[in-house]
Amino acid sequence: MTVDQAVARHAPPPDISAEAAASSPAKGVEAGLHSEAGSDGPELVRVDPVSGRRWSVPRWLRRTVGPVALLVLWQVLSASGVLEAQILASPGTIAATAGDLVSDGTLPSAMLISLQRVTFGLLLGGVTGVALALVSGLSRLGEDLVDATVQMLRSIPWVGVIPLFIIWLGIGEAPKIALISLGVAFHLYLNVYAGIRGVDAQLVEAGQSLGLSRWGLIRHVVLPGALPGAMTGLRYSLATAWLALVFGEQVNADDGLGFLMNQAREFFRTDVIVVCLVVYAILGLVADFLVRTFERVLLQWRPTFTGQ
Repeated sequence: MTVDQAVARHAPPPDISAEAAASSPAKGVEAGLHSEAGSDGPELVRVDPVSGRRWSVPRWLRRTVGPVALLVLWQVLSASGVLEAQILASPGTIAATAGDLVSDGTLPSAMLISLQRVTFGLLLGGVTGVALALVSGLSRLGEDLVDATVQMLRSIPWVGVIPLFIIWLGIGEAPKIALISLGVAFHLYLNVYAGIRGVDAQLVEAGQSLGLSRWGLIRHVVLPGALPGAMTGLRYSLATAWLALVFGEQVNADDGLGFLMNQAREFFRTDVIVVCLVVYAILGLVADFLVRTFERVLLQWRPTFTGQ
C-alpha cells in the first residue's frame, strides 16, 4: 500500500451539504438557515406584507356620514322646538313639500327653465372666455390688446351690472343669459390663459427641435398643457353660473327656480326656499361630477395625487 492510498483510506468523508451549497447558493443558504433553526437558534417565520388600506369602510359610505348627521341633528332640533318652523322648516316638512312640487309638475318645469338658462349662458360665456384667452395667451400682441381690458372688467362686480343689462336688453331672457355669460367668461379666461402661459418652455423647445410648426406646437404641446387649467376654470364657471342664475332670475322672472324662491319669500315659505336651494345644490353636484368625468377621460396622461 502506498502512502497516498493510506491517506485516502483514513481521510474524513466529504461534506455533502458543502457541495450542494457550492452547486446552488440558494439551496446552501436555505440549508444553513434550517441548520441554524434546528439548533438552539430561533425559528424563522415567514412574514406577509400588511395591506396599505387603512379603512375597511367603503368610501361612499364615509362621504355620507356628514350629511346624514347634519340631517339628523336638524330633525332633532325641529322636533324639540329649538328650531321653529317660521325660521327653518324641518327636513320632514321639506321632503313633503318637495313631493308636492314634483307631483303637480311645478318643480320639474322650473328646473327645466333654469337648466336652459344656465346652458345658454355657459355656452356663450365659455366660447367668449376661451376665445379671449387663446388670443391673449398665444400672442404678445393679443395680450397687449385684450388682457388689460379683461382684467379691468373682471374687477367690476358682475351683479352690479344688472341695471345696465335691464336698460340695454329689457326684462326678458336676454339679461339673465347675459349675466350668466359674464360670470362664466371671466373664470374661463383666467384659467385658460394661466394654463397656456404655464406650459413648460422645455416642451416647447423640444417640439421646435422636432420640426413642429407654430400650429403644430399649439395643437400638440400648448393646448394639451393648458387643458388642466381649462377643466379647473370650467368647474369654477359652473359654480358661478348657478350663482348668477339666482340673481338673474330675480329680474322680473315668471318661471324658474328663482321665481319659486321669490314667491316663497313673499309668503314666508321656508320649506319651498330650502327645496329650491337643495335643487341648486344637486344640479351643481351633477355638473361637477360630469366635469370630473371629462377630466378623467381627457387627462389620463397626467399623474395626480389622490390622497392616502
